[in-house]
Amino acid sequence: MDAIGKEDVLRIVRDQDRWRGTECLNMIASENVMSPLATKAYVSDFMHRYAEGSPFKRFYQGARNIDELESSAIELAKQVFGATKADLRPISGGVANAAAFSGLTSHGDLLLSPGVAGGSHISHEPFGVAGVLGLRVEHAAFDEQEYNIDVDESISKIRRLKPNLVTLGGSVILFPHPVREFSSACAEVGAKLLYDGAHVLGLIAGKQFQDPFREGADIMTASTHKTFPGPQGGIILGNTEDEAWKKVKFRIFPGLVSNHHLHRIPAMLIALLEAQRFGADYARQTVKNARALGEALEELGFKVLASDKGYTKSHQILVDVRENGGGKYVAGALEEANIILNKNILAWDDVNNPDDPSGLRIGTQELTRMGMKESEMKHVAELMRRVVMDKADRVAVREEVIGFRRDFQQVHYCFGE
Repeated sequence: MDAIGKEDVLRIVRDQDRWRGTECLNMIASENVMSPLATKAYVSDFMHRYAEGSPFKRFYQGARNIDELESSAIELAKQVFGATKADLRPISGGVANAAAFSGLTSHGDLLLSPGVAGGSHISHEPFGVAGVLGLRVEHAAFDEQEYNIDVDESISKIRRLKPNLVTLGGSVILFPHPVREFSSACAEVGAKLLYDGAHVLGLIAGKQFQDPFREGADIMTASTHKTFPGPQGGIILGNTEDEAWKKVKFRIFPGLVSNHHLHRIPAMLIALLEAQRFGADYARQTVKNARALGEALEELGFKVLASDKGYTKSHQILVDVRENGGGKYVAGALEEANIILNKNILAWDDVNNPDDPSGLRIGTQELTRMGMKESEMKHVAELMRRVVMDKADRVAVREEVIGFRRDFQQVHYCFGE
């Protein structure tokens, strides 16, 4: 590979801004875009600075402005998510999980998660954060027909195994998880219940999914950039006793995070203010769009999971494309047409062979953010059919996608600059 120069770097950045920013149907379920105002708040002198510690209890001087912003963001996060405690210092959802897991468990403790096949994030697994921390991992029972946790069998498992920590939520979540039912079982065996809200945080903020704390969760971890359209980073929210929360906070700092990328905080504060004002409408339309896309794809011959349950109650739908060449092939073909989504393991796939899974995972949160509604979802489905079913020329479909996107260039559900 030839050496890269400064002009090459800028050229590639401009290409990314044009391609993914203006010409693609972006349906990766873990992505979103910030508002122009949040972006403006993100790019500032704060990106150069340090503020180790907590607001007004710093180990560096010069932190008076970030103290004001961060303390305000903490209070607003508690209001938006119905929590009694909040910490915005984790710099990713994975780091948030690492801090929460290590604060609530000890080496050798047992963690029970939905499992990758059941939708949990890799950080919940032996090959992820849980394994790095020396936790033993067992999986809840999963009902492939319902495409959700098997409540009765899983509760029996909790009572029998007596885990120290139980997780719900994760990377594939079509329907609300049984937080209330698990909370009672966890109380019986002395386990903490953690809800990984990374994917559905924006739906929770908009009161359109489930309320983990009201249903009994002790801790919620999340990313701040999926259905919640804030800066890339993490958050931990709590409704647990002070002693457990102190342990989690100690794992964040000084344990896992030194400087917490201060420029995230003002952008997050703008995103929280926007969630208060626009979050319900945005979350409601995101779910409507996901269900409309699922229906349109099924009508065109795609095998969309959970059709008898309305496909989804979140921003995600899952499509079984084994008969269309498999997840790897279909996702690659769609990318050539500027339709960006990801291959994904479905419940029956071999988790040890994730390279060519059965399915696609599709998220509608970013298309919704750009102003699309149910009628646009039908057109998106038709474009997908042309590539996958009709084997149309991918370059020709790409040009159609670019033309379609020209009418959807403005971020919605946000403040003006």
